[in-house]
Amino acid sequence: MAVSDPHQRSAAEQAQYEKLVGTPIPKLIPRLAVPTVLSMMITMLYNLADSFFVGKLGTSASASVGIVMSILATFQAFGFLFGHGAGAVVSRQLGRGEKEEANKTASTAFFFTLVIGFLLSAVGLLTLHPLMRLLGSTETILPYSSEYARWIFLSGTFFCSSCVLNNVLRYEGRAFYAMIGLVSGSVLNIFLDPLFIFGFHLGIRGAGMATALSQTISFLILLSMFLRGKTISHLSVGNVDLRRPQTTVRVLQNGLPSLVRQLLAMFGTTFLNIGARPYGDAAIAAMTIDGRVSMFLFAFVLGIGQGYQPVSAYGHGAGRDDRVREGYWFTLIASEVVIGILAVLAMVFASPIVAFFRDDPEVIRIGSEAMKFFGIAAFFQPMAVCTNMMFQSIGEARIATFLSALRSGLYYVPILLILPRFLGLLGIQSAVLWSDMLTAMTSLPFALRFFRKLSLQEKEKLT
Repeated sequence: MAVSDPHQRSAAEQAQYEKLVGTPIPKLIPRLAVPTVLSMMITMLYNLADSFFVGKLGTSASASVGIVMSILATFQAFGFLFGHGAGAVVSRQLGRGEKEEANKTASTAFFFTLVIGFLLSAVGLLTLHPLMRLLGSTETILPYSSEYARWIFLSGTFFCSSCVLNNVLRYEGRAFYAMIGLVSGSVLNIFLDPLFIFGFHLGIRGAGMATALSQTISFLILLSMFLRGKTISHLSVGNVDLRRPQTTVRVLQNGLPSLVRQLLAMFGTTFLNIGARPYGDAAIAAMTIDGRVSMFLFAFVLGIGQGYQPVSAYGHGAGRDDRVREGYWFTLIASEVVIGILAVLAMVFASPIVAFFRDDPEVIRIGSEAMKFFGIAAFFQPMAVCTNMMFQSIGEARIATFLSALRSGLYYVPILLILPRFLGLLGIQSAVLWSDMLTAMTSLPFALRFFRKLSLQEKEKLT
């Protein structure tokens, strides 16, 4: 693959290139992963804190968090479509020394996302109550979910666009700056939740207002990184050239796996809530709590994987596919060790963990049983995550999209529809285990076939 003359790069660009292409993998990936893991961990702590404080308002209020998760997943889906799509393209372009093209890619993704976020918010606010029922609200949950969701829609444009800013920063290797933006909003929300909910006696409205304000501030902090010249790529309306649709097409192709993954996660959450609805608000609340705890564990795998993505994209763009392979196996092993320790702890302390969020005997019973399935499922997640991220970062969009569709859609949704017919509530509780296990088993052959192809290409070069 052709690479631009290094002398044409600025000093900062050359330093970043040498860092991502020349630093040993065992040193580089942890360096990139730690800020990402920390930012995601604090973001997940915000999610857990949200569940904790809202849970104090009652079981129905606690269950409403699970309903609203589908809304957040939708905004995140379109944010990741343009964020991961632009980030992967920008990283490969910078690896080839194409800075102007990187500016166009980043700008196009950002301004398109502002428009899409606004449209999603408008539609959501106009259809609020019917939408909440569609997503699984019972009549007792509906007042809470509607009020909470209203504030999510009001700030949705900023949340959606933040995903683009964060991912462009991360793919440039600026994980520390991305961390600052995400962590600032999350920490602020942790303090605002109790202040608004209990201090100002706003109840569920306070939880929504705290989330909306923190997401807006996080967006402004991330945007300031670009405005203050902390990045290699730059944002400008003038860089959005609608006469060149290939820029948008490349972003959409690379971001499609993330869109599919997040939308199917939204559908999975919705079907989970609908499936749990016959068992009462306690079942929805329990699965919501377990889902938040599982997301906290999953954040470690995702964060380590996201530390690998710029290494893979830069390496592939620079013609160094040996770093793609070495980084993959390092990331997989590191992820398995970390998630294994956390999953065992979650299973051992399942009942106290659930009780911490909602002191309801039925919620604790259902949630602690399900936590064991979530814990076992965690061991299968690194294989699927690493494989998907590798194919997405090197531009193999079709394979990455297919693999993205497995965990939360092609496997999870049918399992949720079929298994409860035979196992009842146990089918709802264990669905995530079967889905993660099948996804890992499907992902492995794709990775092995790709690495065999690389080995053959290397042998051909030697001969």
